[in-house]
Order: sequence, then structure tokens, then C-alpha cells
Amino acid sequence: MTNLNFWDQTSGTWINVFMVLLGTSLGLLLKDHLSAKIQTIITQGIGLLTLWIGITMANSMAQVQAGGINGAVLGLLAIAFGGVLGELLGIEESLTVLGNWLKRKFKGQGLFTEGFVASSLLFCVGPMTLIGSFDNGLRGDDTLLTLKATMDGVISVALANIYGVGVGFSALIILLYQGSLSLIIGFVGSNVVQAEQNPYLLSITGIGGLMIMAIGCNLLEIAKIRVASFLPAIALSPLIYWLASSVLD
Repeated sequence: MTNLNFWDQTSGTWINVFMVLLGTSLGLLLKDHLSAKIQTIITQGIGLLTLWIGITMANSMAQVQAGGINGAVLGLLAIAFGGVLGELLGIEESLTVLGNWLKRKFKGQGLFTEGFVASSLLFCVGPMTLIGSFDNGLRGDDTLLTLKATMDGVISVALANIYGVGVGFSALIILLYQGSLSLIIGFVGSNVVQAEQNPYLLSITGIGGLMIMAIGCNLLEIAKIRVASFLPAIALSPLIYWLASSVLD
């Protein structure tokens, strides 16, 4: 167990929350000063960047192999079974209900719920969230989360300009998810394999990349993908890797 205090373990998360709130505020200030064409091109730019981030992350699956099975096959199993499980659990609907409740509670307008859901997923699904939370919780090193916070802050400016104030409420999800992850990892201890060689984290990163790509497709209006329904795939991916390694190796 670590001797770090609460702030040492969660400082990166608080910085992340602040930057998202700051970026959202700036985006709302700019919202009425940009034409529809400018807002559209910003949306498309963010969509393209999101696709690129997702593709880069998804390539992590190429570094994973278990029992002679390629990482892409393992990823396919995780995303398929995870999607089915997510639909059975109604995760997409639950997030939408939460977003709508916040919208009513704080008198939000327009695309409040869409902004809340999209930004919550975008800011919380990814290797920087996992590895950064590990570093912050284990060693008190918030360098990676501070970098992530800066990126999230910039992106939240554009997203708030598109979706409105709902983007800012994703800070609640960042606080709960990312902060809890740092505290849990800090409590568990330091017996964590380096992320660069850890096939379990590489599997999670790859699945997260597919979900980020899905968000990019939604922003570009290529397709309407129920991204939240795939969240169980993140938990299933290391389990599937472990099963394949145990049974086939």
C-alpha cells in the first residue's frame, strides 16, 4: 500500500476536471460568435482527429497474441460479446437517462445529453486515463494526466461549441471514474507490470481505440453507433486474453 496522501494520488484528476470546465466555458463563450459553417468544420476536424486517435490506440491489439490467436481476433470477440452484454444491460439508455436527468436538473438545452455522453466516453476511454491514473495513484506522478487534461481542455472548447454545456458535466464522470481508479490502484499496491509490456492493458487500449473510432464516426455522421453499449468490452478484453492464454498456451 502507498503512503501518498489523497491529493498526491488524485491531483491529475482534479487538474483534468478544471481544464474540462475551463474549456467548456470558453467554448460556450465562442458559441454565439461562430457561423454554422465554422461550427460544422470544427465538428469535422474534431471527428477526424478522434478517428486518428482511435486508430492509433486500436493498433495496440496487433502487439497482443494469446495461444496462437491474433490480437485482432481477441478484440473481435471482446467487442462482439461486450456489445451484446451492453445492449442487454441497457448501458446506452442508462447514460442517456442520466444525461436527461442532468439536463432537467440544471435546465440544459439543445444537445445537452448528446454532449454529456460523447464527451464522457471520449475523456474516460483511453490509455492515458489508465496509465496516467496508475502513475498518479502509485507514485503521485500526475505528468501524464496533466498532459491528458490539457488535451481534454482543448477538445472541450470545440465540443462545447457543438453540444453546449452538457460537455462540462462530463467532469463529474472524470472525477468519479478517473479519481476512483487512481485511489484503487494506490490501495492495491505497486505490483503492476509496466504498461508498455502488459498484454492486458494493451488489450484494453485496443478496445478503447475502437470505441474512440466509433465516437469519431458519430461526429462525422458516418454512422450512428451506440458507443456506450460497447463499454463491457473493455472489461471482457483482459478476461478473453487470460482465457486464451490459459487454455491454448
